Amino acid sequence: MKDSKKSNEQETYQDQVEGRNAVLELLESGKEINKIYIEDGEKQGSISKIIAIANERKILLTKIPQNKFRQMAQTANPQGVIAVVPPFDYCEIYDIMQLAKERNEEPFILILDGIEDPHNLGAIIRTAETAGVHGIVIPKRRSASVNSTVNKVSAGAVEHMLIARVNNLNETINYLKKQDVWICGTDMETNKYYYNQDLTGPLAIVIGSEGFGMSRLVKENCDFLVKIPMKGKITSLNASVSTGIIVYEALKQRNKK
Repeated sequence: MKDSKKSNEQETYQDQVEGRNAVLELLESGKEINKIYIEDGEKQGSISKIIAIANERKILLTKIPQNKFRQMAQTANPQGVIAVVPPFDYCEIYDIMQLAKERNEEPFILILDGIEDPHNLGAIIRTAETAGVHGIVIPKRRSASVNSTVNKVSAGAVEHMLIARVNNLNETINYLKKQDVWICGTDMETNKYYYNQDLTGPLAIVIGSEGFGMSRLVKENCDFLVKIPMKGKITSLNASVSTGIIVYEALKQRNKK
């Protein structure tokens, strides 16, 4: 489906997927892998499964010494395996809408406004995939992109999630509105708690950055705003935690419909 409308600005470099779960998910997804590096001496547990699947798919495997392997790694704990892959294949917003249509479901979308930490992005992707979100929208500027850290933190969920990388979030929001999708923003200044809001129907949930929240124009373009109650001295949650709370409330409501 992604081949129908490619992003016009694909990166030209290769990327890395690191960590046993992430590489296993990648292998089992059937997506293209250029090469897999195994840290010399690693044979136990899921490494043997990775080697078996790679051999079955005729993917080039190379064992390298520990010092060279650590120099190559982009994450702190690659767990003895690195897969070299083509750059992440971003989709278009059209593809996300089309997936919902193919599943005969009402669109369920996440829009991330200013999530710059790749660990947060990875955790959000993992939550979104488990909750049945059809796709995620991120801006090309002021946002983390999909890389080895994101892939590892998501435990390979990026291989099963459509992600659109757009030039302008507000243009995308306006497009979604024309497709009868309601835009739900998250903002601590509103009076409405997320569990008192109807989150059924065609829906896009906007999650802003931890430090600054949503940008002004994005906030103004939302159809309604919700907040999470705060009872302690800390007045904000990690962006991925906030996402999980609201996305699963939406899932609960949609399942009851």
